Amino acid sequence: MKTRFPLTLVSLLVLASLVLAACGGGTEAPSGGASAEMCKGAQAGDEISMLYQWSGQEEARLNQILQPLVDTCGIVLKPESTRDQALLDTRVQAGTPPDIAFWNVTQLNQYKDKLIAMDTLGANKDAYIPGAIDPGVIDGKWLGLPVKSDIKTIIWYSPANFEALGYTVPTTWEELDALVEKMVADGNVPWSMGLESGDATGWTGSDFIQDILLVQQGPEYVMNIINGSVPYNDAGVVQAYETYGKWAMDPKYTVGGAQGTLSTGFLDAIYKPFSDPFEAMMVKQSGFAGGEIQKQFPDLVFGTDYDFFVVPGAKGLQGGSDWMMAFSNKPAVQALVSYLSSPEGGANWAKAGFDLSPNKGAAGNYTDPSLIKKAEAFYATQGFTPDIGDTIPGGFGSAEWKAIVDFLNGGDLDAALSQAAAVQAEALK
Repeated sequence: MKTRFPLTLVSLLVLASLVLAACGGGTEAPSGGASAEMCKGAQAGDEISMLYQWSGQEEARLNQILQPLVDTCGIVLKPESTRDQALLDTRVQAGTPPDIAFWNVTQLNQYKDKLIAMDTLGANKDAYIPGAIDPGVIDGKWLGLPVKSDIKTIIWYSPANFEALGYTVPTTWEELDALVEKMVADGNVPWSMGLESGDATGWTGSDFIQDILLVQQGPEYVMNIINGSVPYNDAGVVQAYETYGKWAMDPKYTVGGAQGTLSTGFLDAIYKPFSDPFEAMMVKQSGFAGGEIQKQFPDLVFGTDYDFFVVPGAKGLQGGSDWMMAFSNKPAVQALVSYLSSPEGGANWAKAGFDLSPNKGAAGNYTDPSLIKKAEAFYATQGFTPDIGDTIPGGFGSAEWKAIVDFLNGGDLDAALSQAAAVQAEALK
């Protein structure tokens, strides 16, 4: 799982049928914030076909974000929601793609010969935090706009349990290491580190190791693994695996030791620090974990019973984004790209609470306490790095997970990393 919701019927009908005055007619922009200049020549009634994976509440939030553009320009949105990427493939291959697709970074590579460059559609690279758009630049062309992001370089814990036991949130890697040792000395298990996820077993380990790389080596090193200039069996990678292995393989440090790490489901691992009684003190997991904690323990309060801190010492952040890609350059599409990459678009994304936006205009506009805290780290980062396994093609993600599982099962680390490095090299030829 890499990281690996609808409007009411009336609202959807209104959204689909809005054909207000075309921009340039002196229409005042609504309070939501979309200036008439963004219409880019689009006329009232111009349509945009869109395909995305969101539904329910997520879809409602997207509609909320786009409503000011619809109101200002009179653009009619023709959305379709599906989880089936094969539908997008079929339409692209048939020569009838949607005007806009919101999908994954892999599809930017897959459709690179058919996509319109974002900068030619009115997007501005300077509007985004460092590193955010880098995965969307394919063969020198900026083909994708990152829209909905989450951060992974965070550790979830119970402030109530920390306070009761006299623990404080660490601010450096050395302080984290010392805290882990103190927890062990006190008879508490520091980590919950479950990897089990069916065919994707290992992905939580790869996230943890990448965060360790951000501490020990920095974001440029991570990006060099992704571009192939640093092989996956480099000494820096070995060091990160060894650091991870100390915690992931010993029952003093993690629930159940190596076999517990391998066999515990990733969702069950999230719950253990917040159960009563707690089974561990911390779990390193992406931002989505907050929602899972809330669903499992609805009486817990964010900031009191559950909270997170950024992995201390990390020189950048790891995260993932959903990407907007354009198969058309018609004026309505230019208007959409211009709006979403504008300060107004970023601010409206934040106000809707649709996870994080790498658009700098979103900063200061979040209202959810968890998103406000995540945003503070997000906009302060010196490097936002994508998931290594998700970004390198050719089955590297599975090879990376296999290396982790083999290592935790007692296999030879050098051999495991060499096999993954061979897949990396082949994929990046």
